[in-house]
Amino acid sequence: MVSPQGISVKARERRALRVLGTSVTLLESLRRGAEEDLGIPIEYQVLNGFDAQRQAVIEPGSFDVYDQWFHSIDYLWPTGALQAIDTDRIARWDEINALPRTGRLTPGAPYGQGCNPVTRLYVQADSTLADTPSRRISMLPLTHNADSFAYLPAELSRLIGDAPESWSWLVSPRCTGRVALQADAAIGALDAALALQASGEMRFGDIGNLSIEEIDGMIELLIAKKKAGLFAGFWDDCAEAASLMARRRVAIQSHWSPSADDYASAGLACRIASPAEGYRAWYGGLGISSRLQGPKLEDAYRYLNWWLSGRAGAVMARQGFYISNPDRARAYLSQAEWDYWYGGLPAREDLPGTGGNILVRRGSVRDGGSYEQRMSRVAVWNTVMDEHNYLVRKWADFMRTD
Repeated sequence: MVSPQGISVKARERRALRVLGTSVTLLESLRRGAEEDLGIPIEYQVLNGFDAQRQAVIEPGSFDVYDQWFHSIDYLWPTGALQAIDTDRIARWDEINALPRTGRLTPGAPYGQGCNPVTRLYVQADSTLADTPSRRISMLPLTHNADSFAYLPAELSRLIGDAPESWSWLVSPRCTGRVALQADAAIGALDAALALQASGEMRFGDIGNLSIEEIDGMIELLIAKKKAGLFAGFWDDCAEAASLMARRRVAIQSHWSPSADDYASAGLACRIASPAEGYRAWYGGLGISSRLQGPKLEDAYRYLNWWLSGRAGAVMARQGFYISNPDRARAYLSQAEWDYWYGGLPAREDLPGTGGNILVRRGSVRDGGSYEQRMSRVAVWNTVMDEHNYLVRKWADFMRTD
């Protein structure tokens, strides 16, 4: 007997496959699609990034599949929360491109500082993680993107002039009272470090792994700028980011790709910068709970394989994200969508977002160009620094400063 959702009654009686992660990738349309294609019940546990990491570390038995960023591996792997994934059980493993396997999409691209996914990908004989290829991996590499900052072109032209796009704009005195940063230290501090280095106010040995002295110097500068009125606000989610701009208090701010939908809904004609210094990038994937075994482990592998089948990759593209085997997703995208999201070509027609609303207007060109152009200009990857706890405390001091 089969239910209207295409899942057998027998399957419904089984415990659902529990996927723990964030709203970045745990979309209801994807959950329904996976259920339809796999014939198994799937439950999404949607939390913010910190809470998802915390739950995975403290309660590894509370989830079956972990959907998060590669830099969260720094928290999870040492605690034994995840088990190694056998690539022989990943049907399309050989389709995954060079970026997560080698750290570069193209041979001449910069490696990028911070948490380059390859440095945490392969499980070694002693169970540590490194970039030396092996049959076992920590997470299945999937979604990724290159982010920078968003701005209102007319406003920035008036404030900055016709200068090339640069991270330095985020700390320019000319933008006083018009700047917002992401409130999370892991991202907001990286944006601030990129900005201060681009402006020449600071130099960092490794911008993806700041020392205590570098953190102190950065926070001291940021507090001074905050007291001088540079920052108009700080945001926690995409809706809040759009709201800050819609109220016209903010003309330039940190950016996450899903914000584009919120900007469009608010009627904002934002531009996403292609900074001369390069992008801040991130890489996400799926891990498997160390507690999982038996039939549920088989379900987990089926779910991981489903993510490489193309359907999920197409949904991610409409959100502005890339997938690790893009050619498979191409079959689920129109030619116009592929040309815009991956090819960097002008949209030949209006294009929908993940919710079906029009996100891209005909004639628009994706900021930064093609997939190869954007992902070959990574300056730093989102990361967990050696002094992360210290950074978080100092960032909190900065946020509390009036």
